[in-house]
Amino acid sequence: MTDPVAPVDALILVDLQSAFVSGENAVPRADRLLDRTTQLLDRAREAAGAVVVHLQNDGAPGAADEPGTRGWELYLPVKSGPREQVIRKPRDDGFDSTPLGQLLIAAGVRSIAICGVMSEMCVQATARTALARGYRVVLPYDAHGTYDIPAVTGISDQVPAHVVSRVAAWSLGDEPESTVPAAAVTFS
Repeated sequence: MTDPVAPVDALILVDLQSAFVSGENAVPRADRLLDRTTQLLDRAREAAGAVVVHLQNDGAPGAADEPGTRGWELYLPVKSGPREQVIRKPRDDGFDSTPLGQLLIAAGVRSIAICGVMSEMCVQATARTALARGYRVVLPYDAHGTYDIPAVTGISDQVPAHVVSRVAAWSLGDEPESTVPAAAVTFS
């Protein structure tokens, strides 16, 4: 058993939408990703004061996550209430043009765990802004995912999704706690 890290105040689930985590176009190992994020979500809901935010990306017309389509729908059920909310976002960064920042401030949040998809895009952008705003960020290595990067002749072979995810977390520097599994994350 992994030793838990210091508890966090909030869980941000990034773009866990049907288009990305179910069906034939799901990210690799979506079943593992959903298992880990569900465990995090269950623990956050059990904690008396933890805040849960489901970010939902509004894709462009024709995109897999175009608003109103099946792919746009959140995959995990939401328990609406003051401690659990859905925030729609128009860009990669969950803080950009959304009420996420105000919600976290109003709730007194100082530390967050971030999980979801895509590691190198929306997860990374949201984590980067959270760090810039002074939040302690926990980015469990087994609770975010993405797609393989296709090979490019003469440049590189295909880059596996798990490597892309790890590099995306590592590129955030040494501030986020990115070497812990989801099982080690607890909530205050």
